[in-house]
Amino acid sequence: MSRTVVKIFFNFRSPYCYLASHTMFEQLDEFDVDIAWRSVGGWDGRSPPERAKVKVPLTRQDVARWCTRLALPFNPPPITTDPTPAAMLAFAAEQAGVLPDYVKKVMWAEWAEGRDIGETAVLREVAEQVGLDASQAVAALTSIDNQNKLAANWAEAGDLGVIGVPTFVVGEQIFWGNDRLDFLLEHVAELGLRKI
Repeated sequence: MSRTVVKIFFNFRSPYCYLASHTMFEQLDEFDVDIAWRSVGGWDGRSPPERAKVKVPLTRQDVARWCTRLALPFNPPPITTDPTPAAMLAFAAEQAGVLPDYVKKVMWAEWAEGRDIGETAVLREVAEQVGLDASQAVAALTSIDNQNKLAANWAEAGDLGVIGVPTFVVGEQIFWGNDRLDFLLEHVAELGLRKI
């Protein structure tokens, strides 16, 4: 019998991914599911630049409210931050078995501390914290294969009907947004997948 897969489409530049990152792995760990990580980079899964200029003030208000509710700090990074390197390094973290810790630490550095996660020095620091060695980090950040994975992940998202991040896909069911985690968890519980 095949196992149930939860695909997670995730862009490190999204503050809503920041909100989801604090609990999603622990919550999903309560269920007998496999996580299929789908990093995306650049503007994939986000509003295009011209729309983002209009959305940023509203988004910042909304995310600040969420952070207050969740008792999380909120210090946005520089507007020029490029999430692509963090997305590429996530593949190495996944391969090393430290993906949840990596995701949480990168998102904390970016959205709690306001750091630019597009900078190699910031990512090397996080890599060291989660146990990735410098050579793994450099290889991941310069890998053409990882760049191709990012493109393939966003192409897959389009094929599935995913329009934003974070998005969680289970079969034909799509759960878009940090505030849809409860629906996702209810769904996998209804499938009888809660661990005993």
